[in-house]
Amino acid sequence: MAINTINELEKIITSFSKGEKTEVNSALQRLFSQEVEIDDVRRAIFEELTKSELSPKYREDLKGLVEHLDKLADHVKDSARSVKVLIDIIVPKEILDEYVSIAKNLTECASMLGECIEMLGIDPFRARELAHQVDVSEDKVDDGYLLMKSLFIKYSKDMDVALLLELKDLLYHIETTADMCADTADHIRTLAEGEINLP
Repeated sequence: MAINTINELEKIITSFSKGEKTEVNSALQRLFSQEVEIDDVRRAIFEELTKSELSPKYREDLKGLVEHLDKLADHVKDSARSVKVLIDIIVPKEILDEYVSIAKNLTECASMLGECIEMLGIDPFRARELAHQVDVSEDKVDDGYLLMKSLFIKYSKDMDVALLLELKDLLYHIETTADMCADTADHIRTLAEGEINLP
């Protein structure tokens, strides 16, 4: 579900770049609904973990994984809120195009993370390999982050301070989401090592 919020965010940013306000608002509604469901699932998982017979360390690692995914979804929601604020504002096309590119790289990063999670408990060696791919995709988001900062400077005379600050917030939350993907992949590495070393 957390991964799906990132897919929705890409749709939101792509539609925003095209001026498709109806599509943006529909995707925003879906994303906000998913985020509420994620909170419910997180609470249910924590309750189940208290009943499980897993080792205390493995249980804590699983809890950490769920917490990372929850925080990831929170940053996606904050990114979506920034787009909601910007929906009626004119933003330079080059900046919008770069946001679309960053969103695609973020979706790729999240897709790798989703596969990584699926392999946990099935093929821990493959989970470790995919965790590395998450890092590679996260690097692409970082590259876009640096390019976007240079675009902010390039267009600073064409935009007022309030717009720049909101665009900066959007960029921060997207980049933090990518960081959370990488942090979650690190957690999966830990869990995968535990499975590999089970007697």
